[in-house]
Amino acid sequence: MSGAGALRVAEHPLRILRVINTLRREDGGPSESVLRSSAALREMGHQVEVVTADPLGTQPPVGAEFPFRPLDGFGRSTLGRWLEENRLRFDAVIVQGLWQAAHTVRCALRGCGLPYLVFPHGMLDPTFARLYPLKHIKKQLYWWWREGRALREAAAVCFTSEEERERARGTFRPYSVKERVVAYGTLRPPRSAERQEAMRAAFLKKYPVLRGRDFLLFLGRLHHKKGLHELIEGFAKFREGQGAGASTSPRALVIAGPCGEPKLLRALMRHAERLGLAQLNLREAGAGAPEAGPSGESAPLIWLPMLGDDLKWGALLASEAFVLASHQENFGIAVAEALACGRPVLISDKVNIWREIAEARAGLVAPDTVAGALDLLTRWAALSPEARAAMGESAIKCFEQNFEISRAAESLAQTIRDCL
Repeated sequence: MSGAGALRVAEHPLRILRVINTLRREDGGPSESVLRSSAALREMGHQVEVVTADPLGTQPPVGAEFPFRPLDGFGRSTLGRWLEENRLRFDAVIVQGLWQAAHTVRCALRGCGLPYLVFPHGMLDPTFARLYPLKHIKKQLYWWWREGRALREAAAVCFTSEEERERARGTFRPYSVKERVVAYGTLRPPRSAERQEAMRAAFLKKYPVLRGRDFLLFLGRLHHKKGLHELIEGFAKFREGQGAGASTSPRALVIAGPCGEPKLLRALMRHAERLGLAQLNLREAGAGAPEAGPSGESAPLIWLPMLGDDLKWGALLASEAFVLASHQENFGIAVAEALACGRPVLISDKVNIWREIAEARAGLVAPDTVAGALDLLTRWAALSPEARAAMGESAIKCFEQNFEISRAAESLAQTIRDCL
């Protein structure tokens, strides 16, 4: 598996079933993580199969080298029936996420002795109760009815950081689960310097307006929780002169990723326009030259589409730092990928791995506000080239010690064994 660390072959291979709503990469980190960690588990000798709620006939995503079964739903007649017919083929079932499959899995496995584990993937974070109080009331009712019992009877409820585990407590009542913190991670880019330079060059060839420019990179799904309004406004204030005393300043902010809500994208662009930020929209497929409007050299805000693997790595390697002002981030696969590239990360304290970042001095941390975003940019601009280089070296060490995919896969396998 390209980019993986050394993986130990399992002495006693496990047969693992993973249940997730979808493996579409556009839907965010859990899908990407399941793809990556499943590949690592298979390389260790374990058998992995994935079922999703995608429509029948859905093709597996590129890179899914394991049995993939779309069931067209997670109800009693779909997932429930399939589990009852196939459960004896597995040693354990992993449910990725809440509110969809956990209850069905609990019912289908009742009395058979097959353990199931649940990853909440941040869905127990109290932030959502504050932002969406009516939805929270509905979920609390469902918790009393079904979900709470499904988690209570799970062999383990797995959190990807100590921060996530602590924040989950008290969001729903009653709360009584078997908590486990499991290492989480992702791949690193190819180690070859020549390959890395080729990916960087390919990215700049596709988007030549970024050649020779220092830019900060947001890479991920465009969503309300990502703090993009605050990041854009903080960047505008920074450019107005708040960071005028800095020795070096980023000349552009690049926002790249899929957006399932066209209204949100339009709102973000209007927000930037009101703030006086010239912007360049290169989200259309194949767009590599500036559209009508400001030249690519002068537009400080540049919009890019979702980037595939090589272009993603190229973008990270071409950037000077990664930035994420999220209001809630369970883990942040893109944060770990930036660290793997030796890029410092400028993140909010709502990214659940912020403590690991701060302790390793692999980036900067601030609140998820406009003032916090401005603080991140101002402090970054004030760093000397030597300090930035040292932070980049710390980023790689932080990744290797905390978020490398082989470590994550071994941690998950051990957690499953402990539940048998």
